Amino acid sequence: MQMNQEAEKRIAANLAKTMAMLCVRNTHLETIHAGKTPVTRTGDWSDVTVVDAAGNRIPWTDVSHISDDQLRHLMRDIVNRLYTFHLCADEPRLRAEIERWMAVAGQWDEPEIDQRMIGTGNAHGG
Repeated sequence: MQMNQEAEKRIAANLAKTMAMLCVRNTHLETIHAGKTPVTRTGDWSDVTVVDAAGNRIPWTDVSHISDDQLRHLMRDIVNRLYTFHLCADEPRLRAEIERWMAVAGQWDEPEIDQRMIGTGNAHGG
């Protein structure tokens, strides 16, 4: 692989991880993620149920873990942050935030090409 391609991949990886941190992780997703995580002894969550207000026992694997309103709020937050990132990345305060979070995001696993996005895989995870 040519050096230019290696540099391009390195830059794209750093940018993707930084955008994920600033534009996805530090959003309403943190609110959704907050709270207590149930314990599973089987590891596949088949031993965990939720009891709703009507007394229905719902297997954890069948429970929706995010409401439509939460998803709408999350997606609006992510789109606004991506938009801001693209339009304002050169502004000093955002530039400082980008540089601060690049160090943290740099510790994440290296990204891989998602074949589903370019039409060579099943678009729904298969």
